[in-house]
Amino acid sequence: MNILVTGGLGYIGSHVCVKLIQAGYSITVIDNLSNSNLYIADNIRSITGIDFQCFIGDILDKKFLEKIFSVNQFDAVVHLAGLKAVGEAVSDPLSYYQCNVAGSINLFKIMEKFDINNIVFSSSATVYGNPQYLPIDEQHPLGPVNPYGQTKLAIENILKDIHSASSNWSILALRYFNPIGAHESGLIGDNPNGLPNNLMPFISRVANGKLDELEVFGDKYSTVDGTGVRDYIHVSDLAEGHHKALEHVVSKSSQFEAINLGTGFGTSVFELIHSYERSNKVKVPFKISNPRLGDVDSCFAEVVKAKKILGWKAYKNIDDMCNSAFNFEKNRMNFKNGT
Repeated sequence: MNILVTGGLGYIGSHVCVKLIQAGYSITVIDNLSNSNLYIADNIRSITGIDFQCFIGDILDKKFLEKIFSVNQFDAVVHLAGLKAVGEAVSDPLSYYQCNVAGSINLFKIMEKFDINNIVFSSSATVYGNPQYLPIDEQHPLGPVNPYGQTKLAIENILKDIHSASSNWSILALRYFNPIGAHESGLIGDNPNGLPNNLMPFISRVANGKLDELEVFGDKYSTVDGTGVRDYIHVSDLAEGHHKALEHVVSKSSQFEAINLGTGFGTSVFELIHSYERSNKVKVPFKISNPRLGDVDSCFAEVVKAKKILGWKAYKNIDDMCNSAFNFEKNRMNFKNGT
């Protein structure tokens, strides 16, 4: 099978590409390099020992998409391309709606034109908004509290309507929680351009002396130690979830399902820091800052549906996540164009 992976050079996309290649799929990658680097393609090839097509371009470019589809026969699409920083989405919502929603519509139209109707969509637990109960299952009310989450829900709704209009489509939307960690090789991991927006790459850069200290946003939450609790999932487990989702999509002639991918338990910010320090024998200086607007005390997933439908569960623990992130950070500056 030939699978199109949009955003395949990004943090999650690169791990998905490795997993799919190792599972025997042929892949074709699209990426616009807005938050990734071209050397990642070479690192994927180094890990897998397999070459693949990689096209640099944007899903907003209809002619670019049409050209790729016209010279390839795809069996399915794994759609990960999109902007993903919550703070940036709040300050620049139009860019997020244009990239995430309009870009996805372009992709879906081209898929329809070329009769490609199997898709795994990279959604997010942000579609749930503030938790009304824990753990969060797929029946939890949907109510995103920021433009990023709104774009993910909008795309889910579009896909649901596409399926309602044509039962030929087989669609899975994967609502994942907080991916961290890196591939065991140390060759791919979370390497955002500029200052990290996510917690783990920030911890890693502080631990390796590239940033002075970590900023912890609030220590007065109603949690075990006052810091926010989240469901952290190893990115390699997440990639395997995409593999299982793809298998399920291509085996079913018609479906639309939304499925959580998480571990099913929460870890606080302090617990994550202490695990990182203990498992890597380093110190992570930090300071306490005011809580961010919209942050909640705790958020973690109910993952029964993923196990029942996909036969998937997360296996790696917090120490695994911290070890792999530290290993990637040590290697990161050796990569071409590493920053």
